[in-house]
Amino acid sequence: MTHVTEHPLVRGGRSAALATACVRGGVAAGLGLGALAVLVIAAWISSPYPDSGAGGALHLAAGLWLLAHGVDLVRTDTLSGLPAPLGVVPMLLVALPVWLVHRAARDTLDAGDEGDRPRPSTSAAVAAVAGGYLLVAAATVAYSESGPLPADLTTAGLWLPAVVVGAAGAGAWTALGRPMPGQRQAAAALRAMGLGLVTLLGGGAVAAAVSLALHARQAQAAYTGLVGEWSGSVSVLLLALALLPNMAVWGAAYGLGPGFTLGTGATATPLGLAGDPAVPPFPLLAALPAEGRGTWIHWAVVAVPLAAAVLQGRRVGRSAGTWTARDTALTALGAAWGCGAAVAVLAAAAGGPLGTGRLAAFGPVWWQAGAATVLWGACVGVPVSLGVRAWGRRALRPMRKQKQKQKPVPVPVVAGAESGAMGAMDAPAPSPALSPAPAVLKGLLSGLVPAPGAVPPPAPSASGAGQTQPHDSGTAPEPAPARVGSDAGSGPGADLDPDGDRYGDPYGGRYTDPYDDSGFEPYDYLPAAWEPASPPPPAPPAPSAD
Repeated sequence: MTHVTEHPLVRGGRSAALATACVRGGVAAGLGLGALAVLVIAAWISSPYPDSGAGGALHLAAGLWLLAHGVDLVRTDTLSGLPAPLGVVPMLLVALPVWLVHRAARDTLDAGDEGDRPRPSTSAAVAAVAGGYLLVAAATVAYSESGPLPADLTTAGLWLPAVVVGAAGAGAWTALGRPMPGQRQAAAALRAMGLGLVTLLGGGAVAAAVSLALHARQAQAAYTGLVGEWSGSVSVLLLALALLPNMAVWGAAYGLGPGFTLGTGATATPLGLAGDPAVPPFPLLAALPAEGRGTWIHWAVVAVPLAAAVLQGRRVGRSAGTWTARDTALTALGAAWGCGAAVAVLAAAAGGPLGTGRLAAFGPVWWQAGAATVLWGACVGVPVSLGVRAWGRRALRPMRKQKQKQKPVPVPVVAGAESGAMGAMDAPAPSPALSPAPAVLKGLLSGLVPAPGAVPPPAPSASGAGQTQPHDSGTAPEPAPARVGSDAGSGPGADLDPDGDRYGDPYGGRYTDPYDDSGFEPYDYLPAAWEPASPPPPAPPAPSAD
């Protein structure tokens, strides 16, 4: 029987891991392209009047896949015969290729069941996945050149690698556990930037949805004018759904102030719509503001960037409890710059040319939207962060002083003596003439029972508890020492109640009345919250007449 050993080449080394990562990237590209191809071919088959054959449908699928990566397309079949660019990206289509690249890079760095195999470094994994993906993308660009929607080579060389490498880097970051920068200011700036960006886009989506609801009749008319058969209705509806994220970006840019362009000679801002807009008939474009000066409804959209800047500054201020004012301001400014950069990228993707002439500029201007975001963050977010920081430090200062003043003083408590000690402390102080003042005050102030070696006091005489015998010298009678605590006396002279239990007596006798009060009871106080509630002892027996 021979022992078979696994050769290192069979297991695969680092080169094999890189090759696997490259294959993962190519498979991710093929899955995204195939999904769009299936969708387009299904629409082509169901269409009663197809304009071209299966080759035209495949070229259309390749063009849509490239458009989802930010690549501009060029329409060659125009009425004028001149090529017209198409650069507005349906941003919902971007989600599919980005998620596929993200998953490929994450699975490459995630060990899983293959933890015994060597893994490539982070940069090598990102490069390998992106390289495999870009090989398929290059073949797709070459294939689209022979169709009705060829890709623009300039944008293909710029946006396509940027999107792929960014998605692969995000997947590698996820595989590493999403680590944040070691510097606290940088991590706080990133979190505040994310919060401000989400608030800005969410508010823009709400503003666009409200405007679309107010112009629902115009949107329905535009939709009815575009669709014909049921296949056309489905196609227009899917295109409108893919452009919904674009509406959110447009609404955010509108609230920021610069607004967006509706052709080369028209601009829509909260102050009003200036110029002559060139708007093609489409349901979502019915939500555009009407011509003329803006009203209070249009001005209310300014609350969106205001809320985003306030939340962004508040997040930085809450994280800056121990920072200096300079570090807090720089962190808030860094969050504003990061949010501005993200808005600029999204605005560039959400807008673009729809043709030549007046339609060469359509949508938000990326540098204006980004600059406005930075200004909102600097003018509103930085003061808010400093104010929140100052308020937090002001609220913490009195609490620290109060904690320093109210330091707990440890009080020693002897087991078994809590009831008697607390009773002696809560009882009213006796008059000097009727009680042994030194012993009682000592018991009241210390709250402790006598030492274990103390000599128990003598029992009171039979003629009356608490009465003292005069001395032969004629001086004032010396009172007997008091006993404090439940364990203060033992022996034949200890005071016993009718049940045989021994109690402490701070006044010289358990059942004596130091104030000559006929209504005196041994327990004339309520037990504390930490003391067990014990029933009061029975009434003392009446003194004998002997």
